[in-house]
Amino acid sequence: MKKIFIISIVGFSLITSCRKEEINKIDGPSLEDLNGAFSVINGLESSKDSVDFAAGETVFFTAEIAKTTPWKLRVVGMTSGAEKIMTGTSKIIDASQTLWNGSTTNLPLFKTEICKVELTFPGLPDTLITDVKVINPKVNEGFLITDFETGFNPGWTSFIQSGADMDFQIKSDVTAPEGNAYYNMAGTVDWDWLVGLINFKATAYSGATVLPLTSNPNNLYFNVMVYGEVGLTNSLVLFQFQEDEDANGTFDSATEDLYSHQITIDWVGWKLVSIKYSDIPCLVNGSPATANGNGQHNSDKINQINMLHLANPVSGFAKSKLDYIIFTENGPLNP
Repeated sequence: MKKIFIISIVGFSLITSCRKEEINKIDGPSLEDLNGAFSVINGLESSKDSVDFAAGETVFFTAEIAKTTPWKLRVVGMTSGAEKIMTGTSKIIDASQTLWNGSTTNLPLFKTEICKVELTFPGLPDTLITDVKVINPKVNEGFLITDFETGFNPGWTSFIQSGADMDFQIKSDVTAPEGNAYYNMAGTVDWDWLVGLINFKATAYSGATVLPLTSNPNNLYFNVMVYGEVGLTNSLVLFQFQEDEDANGTFDSATEDLYSHQITIDWVGWKLVSIKYSDIPCLVNGSPATANGNGQHNSDKINQINMLHLANPVSGFAKSKLDYIIFTENGPLNP
């Protein structure tokens, strides 16, 4: 009985201590967070005045408020209009939540520019403001087909129909999603689906007959920024990927694979379109078909990419803009 009594006392003691811990434990927000007044303890600050993203630098933003509150941090390029948005719910805002490497949430991409930084709190009128200067924008890893910044590569070829209001040219203005240039494709062709095209030949880059890409099509992504015009939904952009399977320096459409990615431009403004190379189908007149070659996506054997602007000939004037055509590995482009 004595041993049992001791064990019982110890058991009671453990139960009592557990109950005390449970009583003292607070689940959920404190009363201060629920009912306390909102106030700013430390205003919004940037960890540095200027940042060189191209050199791998980063910047973060800090602030402190009196109670746990939802917040939204918005970085806006004063020249580009690019946006980086970060959100959270906390009293203290620090590097763990606001570290910025120069990426963007909404196109365009950031440029060399002053950026305005705003910290707002949904449902509250308070807005905290600071700024940071981007010395050089972020550099994205990948194989760049073109961003049109250096003009028309003499190694490319093109074809433009003799339709009405044809406007196929590189243009430079502040609306470009990356840099200052983009390719404009526009016109009316009432007898053919093809409006115009550019052929990006592998030999235009390093002189080799194939592009320097990974052999793993499941790890390779094709990315392009495409602009949709207000009031126009009839434009199609078709990218064709020619594979030189026998490595003879040319493409034979009868015996080698041609994969095609068709983009229906049914939105307004700039949009990033990304697709894994192994997911790109073989198309004939817009419908899936069997490839004429080995039926495998040999991404390391691409010898030419064709960019075609298409529109139903009865649909009238069609227009689109394209920029920043790039292959990335390990995932889609994170601009």
